[in-house]
Amino acid sequence: MKTPLLPLLAACALYFALCCAPSGVVAEPVYKCTEGGRTTYADRPCATGRAVELPPPAAGIRPEGAETVATRDARTLLELEKLRITREREQERGERADARRARAAATQRKTCARLALRRKWAEDDAARTHGRAQAAAERRLTRAREALAVECQG
Repeated sequence: MKTPLLPLLAACALYFALCCAPSGVVAEPVYKCTEGGRTTYADRPCATGRAVELPPPAAGIRPEGAETVATRDARTLLELEKLRITREREQERGERADARRARAAATQRKTCARLALRRKWAEDDAARTHGRAQAAAERRLTRAREALAVECQG
């Protein structure tokens, strides 16, 4: 079985995200513009209408949904690793099922070969015997044929 890479990948992704995340973020001013009753936000002062410069967010607080590229990449890598592991497990499960079916088929072939050999021996015995032993040999032959028909479908 392969070594699970998920914990190692998660640690690497977290390390990458923390190293690449900006530590001293300089906030750019955001301008709130109201024009004709419609409010918009921009990174430049309004050309017309009224502009209000919004204060920068407190240190360490990010707007909801804002995440660094490294964090998104790390999350994507984790999801891909989970999908790979799931796919490998399903493939292994399928291979085990195939192996079980192959073993069952081999056992069935062996059983059929054994029953066919018993039928052949019973036919030989029935052909060589005479008198009272002939009836017993015929009975054994009939039973061998029936067992072969039941187990091997013909």
